Amino acid sequence: MDNLLAISYRFPPQTYPLAIRVDYFLTHLARTHRVRAITSAPGAALDGVEVIPVRERDASRFKHVMKRLRLGKISDLLIWPDLFVPWILPALYAGYRAVQQERPDALLSFAMPYSGSVVAALLKKLTGLPLILNLNDSPTCPDVESTFPTRAHAWASQTLEDWLVQTADAVVYVSKRNMERVQARQPEAHRSKFHLIRRGVRITDIPQRTAAPERPADAPVRIVYTGGLSGWHMHTRSITSTASRPMQWAKRAWNAWNHWGRYVASPTDPRSHTPVYIGQAVQQLLETHPEWVGRVEVHVYGNTFPESVVQEVLSRYDLESIVHVHGPRPHEEALQLMHAADILFLTLPDRPNGTPGGRISAKTYEYLTTDRPILAAVPPGENHDYLSDKPGVFLSRPCDVEHLCSHLEPLIASTLHGDLPFFDRTLLTKTLDSTRRAEAFAELVGRLPSSASAAPAAAAA
Repeated sequence: MDNLLAISYRFPPQTYPLAIRVDYFLTHLARTHRVRAITSAPGAALDGVEVIPVRERDASRFKHVMKRLRLGKISDLLIWPDLFVPWILPALYAGYRAVQQERPDALLSFAMPYSGSVVAALLKKLTGLPLILNLNDSPTCPDVESTFPTRAHAWASQTLEDWLVQTADAVVYVSKRNMERVQARQPEAHRSKFHLIRRGVRITDIPQRTAAPERPADAPVRIVYTGGLSGWHMHTRSITSTASRPMQWAKRAWNAWNHWGRYVASPTDPRSHTPVYIGQAVQQLLETHPEWVGRVEVHVYGNTFPESVVQEVLSRYDLESIVHVHGPRPHEEALQLMHAADILFLTLPDRPNGTPGGRISAKTYEYLTTDRPILAAVPPGENHDYLSDKPGVFLSRPCDVEHLCSHLEPLIASTLHGDLPFFDRTLLTKTLDSTRRAEAFAELVGRLPSSASAAPAAAAA
């Protein structure tokens, strides 16, 4: 397996979690293999990798126009499996040409978006080349894809995932629960294809540990979250409307139309994917400890929602003086912010029915390279399971303000008294090294048969 052709819509220098994973997998492979990559990413470049650009194509403009015409329901029904369906044919053409010009030994595909994996699977069908499929998120993950336009769309997504798995020669997942859930529904002949290779962290990117500077007596405790949050609009929807009664009826009718036929495979509560509940926990502690007022702050870095929406939510809960929301930061700066925080905060959408989910946040691994306490407000499932035995991690349900308070109170008190809680995760950090993940993936490539049969199962947890 000396010649490889990769297909990934996301690609360095983009900073999506998938692009970062593609970076350390393909960089490692390029040291010993010839690697070409088909991608849409603007300015795509990677040392040792020949990039075959295929212009970005997606259905976002169509979706926007339909929404403005109040026909968003129709676009929801038509666009599947994701917005990047228009990229499939031009990418497939480019891939087929690349194979004809120089036949590779194997195909590699990185998703999401899933349209890129469709390209790879079709290319395998056309050429007979072995295929390794890397799924960062499952199309049927009960956390990521919990709601579908119709029940038929849910069935189609499961059918697509099964087809991708059964077409590929090996499939890589980052979530153990998702992998086992999909594996359990496959025919016996395909169950050996599954491999667990979690996300990792490039150790060289981690800020060097230095002696902690003396903490100023008046310095506030900084609770830091890095990354996007998706639940802001769920809080604005619950704000009392000032519109006239007929207008409220019209809005309710319009909302009913847009939700008509929608299928909820697994209910989630996106409201917890905001800093509202951690803010309320701090608010409650300030009432108990008035001497802490002005000395505890929550900082969110990576917001992409309109500032007006964010301010509306913070104002509603009277959190403006506690929660501070900042825009996206370069990955290097985000890592520095993590390591400089007093307390790190992680949250995911809650699962009201208590069933376990399959999602694990990419920042989980980056947080674990720090020596800071981690307050993880996550529902039952993969993220909770993975963090349950890690040092310095304090687990809570996402919306449980009382439980958040019970964790925060001693951490804040210790920090304000100059006794900063630190946790030695040196040995754990070594296991998170992206090089180890890349080596596991390269080993899988090396064991990939030249004929279409599955390689033995392996796991790099």
